[in-house]
Amino acid sequence: MSATPILEVRGVSRYFGKFQALHNINLAFMPGELTAIIGPNGAGKSTFFNLISGGIAPSQGQVLFEGRDITGIAAHQFARIGIAKSFQITNVFKQLSAFENVRVALQMKVTRFQLLRPRHAYVQLVQQADALLARVGLQSSRDKLAGDLAHGQQRSLEVAMALACDPKLLLMDEPTAGMSPEETTVMMDLIRQLAQERTVILVEHKMKLVMGLCRRLIVLHHGELLMDGKPEEIRANAEVKRVYLGQS
Repeated sequence: MSATPILEVRGVSRYFGKFQALHNINLAFMPGELTAIIGPNGAGKSTFFNLISGGIAPSQGQVLFEGRDITGIAAHQFARIGIAKSFQITNVFKQLSAFENVRVALQMKVTRFQLLRPRHAYVQLVQQADALLARVGLQSSRDKLAGDLAHGQQRSLEVAMALACDPKLLLMDEPTAGMSPEETTVMMDLIRQLAQERTVILVEHKMKLVMGLCRRLIVLHHGELLMDGKPEEIRANAEVKRVYLGQS
């Protein structure tokens, strides 16, 4: 395994006016890890996700990807360097079919490289789109409009679209938000499978949900790093228990 972190944040802080949403966060994520960033509401998780996914730039500090400083680069460049993201609020084209959603995502990856594509390239797109739908368990819903899919299926479709750029790092913001228990189980199984192929970082507020899924948990509280450790260490920590009392 590479000794270089795939993602690193150094001394990162973020202000919104006078409000400090993140304060001096230092974290490194190694290739192949499945990690959850957890914390109660207001802990700074969404700000952290937006920061590491290119939605916002830090007020202070650096973000590095594979040792390269990517602080402040445009969000659309993240997919090109190998970072994909799945949002808490589903981001699919509801008027298109599941297949068309994934095909569009694939086309966005290749079009800028090949404006005049031969016929076989379109055949490859179809095959790749179908493979991604099968990867997330949606092959039977291939021709359904995305807007007609169940909520959990829409979230899985968004994951398929994120995988279209074949990312080295997949960032997921509360991937089970709004899901039924059955849908949650399906998504957690999918995350386990995806983590065998690439680095995955989840941002989540349900501590119990990720305890059996991730080997590493990072706890944020009031914009600061409260604890970084294994699930059993997090579970036994008195301060984490206090923070989560009645919230998990």
